[in-house]
Amino acid sequence: MLKRKVIQQLREWKDTPGKKPLVIKGCRQCGKTFAVRTFANDNYKNVVYLNFIENTDLSVAFEGQMNVDEIVLNISSIVKDVIFEPHNTCIIFDEIQDCPRARTSLKFFHLDGRYDVIATGSLLGVKGYGDKNGQKASVPVGYETIINMFPLDFEEFLWANGISDAIISKLQECLDNVTPVPEAIHLQMKKLLLQYIITGGMPEAVNAFVNTHDLNQVLNVQRAIINEYEDDMIKYADDSIKSRIRECFESIPQQLSKENKKFQYSLIRKNAKAAHYEGSLQWIEDAGIICRCRNLQITELPLDGNAENDVFKIYMADTGLFVSMLEKGTQADILQGNLLAYKGAVFENLIADIFCKMERKLYYFRKDSGLEVDFVMRYKGECTLVEVKAANGNAKSTKTILAHYEKYHVKSAIKLGDYNVGYKDNLLTLPHYMAFLLREY
Repeated sequence: MLKRKVIQQLREWKDTPGKKPLVIKGCRQCGKTFAVRTFANDNYKNVVYLNFIENTDLSVAFEGQMNVDEIVLNISSIVKDVIFEPHNTCIIFDEIQDCPRARTSLKFFHLDGRYDVIATGSLLGVKGYGDKNGQKASVPVGYETIINMFPLDFEEFLWANGISDAIISKLQECLDNVTPVPEAIHLQMKKLLLQYIITGGMPEAVNAFVNTHDLNQVLNVQRAIINEYEDDMIKYADDSIKSRIRECFESIPQQLSKENKKFQYSLIRKNAKAAHYEGSLQWIEDAGIICRCRNLQITELPLDGNAENDVFKIYMADTGLFVSMLEKGTQADILQGNLLAYKGAVFENLIADIFCKMERKLYYFRKDSGLEVDFVMRYKGECTLVEVKAANGNAKSTKTILAHYEKYHVKSAIKLGDYNVGYKDNLLTLPHYMAFLLREY
């Protein structure tokens, strides 16, 4: 069974006095249902599981007055052999976006206090809260706790492949002390990183890889997930933007192939304008499929306050799904180092994946003069540049910025590539696989 960080968050939530119902948001197939059901079965005497996609009749239980006793009675009449024992029962509302009034009921479950409630939702950001008659159901602001769940991150992938906490602690020690990683660990981590690039973090894909090491099985799983995402675009999106969402989504590999990776609407369709496609792009982002990386006007904190909303790059939130969108054979090319120019896009998407799953917002810095840095982040209280090299190379823009502190106000930078740990002239060089350790803010 895959070890997931969200389980610890669920434990902390359960132990919180006066806790509110918990809503877990995340893209489809990232493991929400499995994690929640496993946690509930291990920690509660009784578990009541409701899936609003599998059983559409459940919506009837939330019609009428929002009274917990009435809701419980209604559920008992629809779902057989459920037990509602106060203070010993966890109720799971799975795919709650398909029953907006169930989301509204979370307020009343909190005020009542007899039952712990966990809800999951894959498309809460894009589904909206109107019922089939077009009526609106309110979101219980202030009466729920929301956490975001992602596909497995790189550290969880390492756990799945037998890497111990002792080895991860050794990597952290090497980072903290700026000392090289021992060669045996270094080579193993480089190998696992390449495997993570092609597998990504979707639980079904990771299980297929760990159990079989058959890349064709992994690819089949990933492409099935991509197909499901495309089905969601048809099922849930407004008719007016369905085709545009698909066009935006399919343009991502081409967007990342450019030297200047700024998102260009003209690559979706000739003469396409932001006014026609911005809503479609936002739909994909809200579904948790992509993450947006915004350009900075200046390299100063706070980064969010200095970012441009209309100048940005787009990355797939899961690197394995990104690779699966490329032609068959790309996986083997990555493992063998045969990607040539496109490998820059692959490694940039890898670092975007790692940062996104750490819940870091993404920023970069580019000027018309040609000055460009792949990522910029707050690290150890400083505005820090992050250059990504597929193998190795000269970080010219970064060195220019560091050499002119009076203009750019930056004194630290990190270069991620095919290196071991090193430091020179305010530039910390790290192997790609250490990106997940850059946790400090």
